[in-house]
Amino acid sequence: MGGKWLSNTFVYVVIFVAVIAIFFTVFASGETPREITLTQVLDMTERGDVSRIVVEGDKLLVTPRLSPNEQLTATKEPGSSVFEVLEAGGIDPVASGVQIEVKRSSGLGNLFAILLQFLPLIFFGAILLFMMRQAQGTNNQAMGFGRSKARMLTGNRPTVTFTDVAGVEESKTELQEIVEFLKYPERFLALGAHIPKGVLMVGPPGTGKTLLSRAVAGEAGVPFFSISGSEFVEMFVGVGASRVRDLFDQAKRNSPSIVFVDEIDAVGRHRGAGLGGGHDEREQTLNQILVEMDGFDTNTNVIVIAATNRPDILDPALLRPGRFDRRVVLDLPDINGRVSILKVHTQGKPLGADVDLEEVARATPGFSGADLANLVNEAAILAARRTKKVVEFAEFAESVDRVIMGPERRTRVISQKEKEIVAYHEGGHALVGHVLPFADPVQKITIVSRGMAAGYTRSVPEEDRIFMSRSQFMDRMAMALGGRLAEEITFGDATTGAGNDIQEVTRMARAMVTRYGMSDKLGPRTFGKSEELVFLGREISEQRDYSERVAQEIDDEVNSLILEASARAKRVLNDNYAKLVQVARYLMKNETVEGKALRELFDSDAPPLEGAVAAAG
Repeated sequence: MGGKWLSNTFVYVVIFVAVIAIFFTVFASGETPREITLTQVLDMTERGDVSRIVVEGDKLLVTPRLSPNEQLTATKEPGSSVFEVLEAGGIDPVASGVQIEVKRSSGLGNLFAILLQFLPLIFFGAILLFMMRQAQGTNNQAMGFGRSKARMLTGNRPTVTFTDVAGVEESKTELQEIVEFLKYPERFLALGAHIPKGVLMVGPPGTGKTLLSRAVAGEAGVPFFSISGSEFVEMFVGVGASRVRDLFDQAKRNSPSIVFVDEIDAVGRHRGAGLGGGHDEREQTLNQILVEMDGFDTNTNVIVIAATNRPDILDPALLRPGRFDRRVVLDLPDINGRVSILKVHTQGKPLGADVDLEEVARATPGFSGADLANLVNEAAILAARRTKKVVEFAEFAESVDRVIMGPERRTRVISQKEKEIVAYHEGGHALVGHVLPFADPVQKITIVSRGMAAGYTRSVPEEDRIFMSRSQFMDRMAMALGGRLAEEITFGDATTGAGNDIQEVTRMARAMVTRYGMSDKLGPRTFGKSEELVFLGREISEQRDYSERVAQEIDDEVNSLILEASARAKRVLNDNYAKLVQVARYLMKNETVEGKALRELFDSDAPPLEGAVAAAG
């Protein structure tokens, strides 16, 4: 480090001297004196045309008597005095009236004169030195190309601990045991327990896998090496394997330690399924990881923690016990977990008296930890935008819609006719969802545009669910088709606004038949098998394990389920058309209805229908 500092200092000094020399060369003197011979100086002095002579070393600066602003210069013989020169020419300096001034030559001036002479050499020397240093840096990079890029944390100053992670209590317990094993190994060794070689954290995006690993780093107090799976892979074969070896060498030298590999599926995909065969760089890297984790040295206290949201594509050799002994699953939080997460993220934020975090958690089923953190941040931003001192429940309710659908688009131009169509469409969704017993309760209806939607109806289940029954599927499909059917009943025509609804209904009906065995005709079996091309990274094909006749029966069953849901929704709308008109008119006037006002609207008596259909048409 010191040599590098000295080298940089030398380069800067050379550049500084060169700049100073150039400055003095360009700006030190103003007008350049006209040079004459010594004989001309003697002739001018003899005629009395010289008023002053300044001697600077071997140079004479002559000032003419008639033009005192003009400067003439001449050079005398080295070692001779100006008086001797004048006397040799037969001139008496005193009698001629010439003022003679002798100045001592400046050492600094001589130094700059020397520097000016050597300026080209200094310049090219600096360029050569710079090129040599660049070549040396390139050589160092080439030598360190196979070194690990892992970031090492000592854990002395933890920024995240287990108290900052909520909603994944079981996962925290699993990892807490790992931390305790590293801190107090004798407690486990006394019972013959061995330290796990690896822990695989699995879960959807945003569930806190990386956050939990940072908490492990903060709690363990041992060296923590963090790296992403993509940082192993380079364009040159063998570099990834070299980095794996270097990473584990560092971890062993600093044991007990933890190695965290984020997104391990970047290098841990199933071997033999990609491009490049056995010499593929990704497979070479995976092979080295398998060797390093195989546990040749059982005394090495190095734990590997990996995270992925695609465990289905990982190589089986990577998942076996002895490499990853534990699999910690981080699922989407339930209502209690969401409440805990909201409490963590609302710490330090001024909340209004009307904020009920349990109510917010109940309105956010399916939200991950990252979604909830974004929700709280959006609510705080909205409160600041509205110049409030505290974050109230209205901001949380607005943030739920922003996270799900996007911001409001009140400036979107929409005609009165289309606004009426949207009102009946959303009213149809809401009315069918309210009447059918197995549909989720409707919480909010709005015809204000958000994102790409002209309006939307939000339903929230009364409790978190893991399973879906056939009746729930059928009522959910009927609710999705309620918007299109409300348009047909009221206006005698349908619009493109139901495109996403029809797509979702078709997906659910096909899943009921082909995945969940909910067809009375085809029975409890699955049809088709998704086949993934690993090098493309997603499922793009389906292997058919059924005949053409069965394919026709599947299409018939899917169509039958959709028609059954459509008939159920149409029956609800016809039986409660007065209520549909009431809801649509309310939306035309108020644009949004939710919560208590929505419940009162559904419970109120609908007005008579005189002229309603004619007015709507």
